[in-house]
Amino acid sequence: MSEKDMNIDMSMEEKDLKYIWHPCSQMKDYENFPPIVIDRGEGVHLYDIHGKEYIDIISSWWCNLLGHNNPWINEALKAQVERLEHVILANFSHRPIIELAEALAQIVPKGLTKFHFSDCGSASVECALKMAFQYQYQSGRPNQKRFMCLSGGYHGETIGALAVGDLDLYASIYRPLLMATVPITAPDCYRCPYHRHHDDCDVPCFAEAEKVFSVYAQETAAVIVEPLVQGSAGMRIYPPLYLEKLRSLCDETGVLLIADEIATGFGRTGKMFACDHPQITPDIMCMSKGLTGGYLPMAVTAATEKIYKAFYADYRESKALMHSHTYSGNPLGCAAALAVQKVLREQQTLAKAALTATYLHHRLCAQLLSHPNIGEIRHIGLINGMELVTDKKTKAGFDEKKRIGYEIYQRALAHGLILRPLGNVLYFNPPLTITEAEIDEAVYRCASAIKEVL
Repeated sequence: MSEKDMNIDMSMEEKDLKYIWHPCSQMKDYENFPPIVIDRGEGVHLYDIHGKEYIDIISSWWCNLLGHNNPWINEALKAQVERLEHVILANFSHRPIIELAEALAQIVPKGLTKFHFSDCGSASVECALKMAFQYQYQSGRPNQKRFMCLSGGYHGETIGALAVGDLDLYASIYRPLLMATVPITAPDCYRCPYHRHHDDCDVPCFAEAEKVFSVYAQETAAVIVEPLVQGSAGMRIYPPLYLEKLRSLCDETGVLLIADEIATGFGRTGKMFACDHPQITPDIMCMSKGLTGGYLPMAVTAATEKIYKAFYADYRESKALMHSHTYSGNPLGCAAALAVQKVLREQQTLAKAALTATYLHHRLCAQLLSHPNIGEIRHIGLINGMELVTDKKTKAGFDEKKRIGYEIYQRALAHGLILRPLGNVLYFNPPLTITEAEIDEAVYRCASAIKEVL
């Protein structure tokens, strides 16, 4: 039998494993747990090629904002694909990107006025780092070229983004390739060394940032943070006051503040952006994921007028930001993003999601907080993080080598629920459009999986 004939007899799962190298995966795991081939989606649900239904409680890596197969986004894309699929953005433009920039200007923190387009979150972070470095250089501060970042931070997996992150899982092997950065011990409200409570905390942990700034501010271009939620660190949530203090400290020292709103933007934390909670404006802000509702890869790096003007000069002065991506400002992505903004605005999505968020957290607490291995269920907006522990009093986590989260993930899939554990943390981060009935079913499936494993 020829290889061609053999391929015809292979299942879709087998063909996948024959050709595809999956992201963030040890492919050997797939020998015993093959990939699930999804055929279609509808709202919060996904259906595989065998007809099995799953609740996508993690929004397909946090990007599906308004549900799968959203009719309003579908119609916008259908209309746009008949007009223009792509055009170079250097010296050209198009109606969707102009309208999108205008729409974004109405919702971002006040003072962010210029929008640089790229094609994924990591790319927007790379752009922000280059923007901050070049801004300081062209503003007469060439010694300010380092970057500060929070411990446990995650900003993407390109080389620059890895360098300003602090998770060995992604970065350790690449350390020889990465620029040296300045770490700041991040808030850890669950295991707070100061024994404070998140809801009424005066953030004594901010003293760690003040110490680092006192030593390194004069050689630092910018500090980059995930505002309020450190996602890949385990959905760690910290108080808005920390950001207020950080904004003030940056103003005092001339260090730029980069807010990575890739995961927190567009309503995930209950407000349009996490920076809206403390009502601060970063100097540079990165956006992606929910920007297009999870339909198409697109990202934006927004900057203040002050940043923009440092690059505005005659060509011969060589001050332009020479950063580009082939698909920057793709018209189809812009059309999807415009549809997202229209839905958020006209259907009062954030107001409805605020009510749903309260319901979700209450249901999770009612079903799972009494479990002896659930140490905490922290939340902001519709984001909920469930920390798995061996002992509630000591807050000791499971040995990561035991992969308890991964076992629960497998059991949850058997029940038709898509979880994606972050070490010892299970999380819910559903589309903003999830219903109470869907929440009830998702919580039930999650609780069943946890009880079967633990």
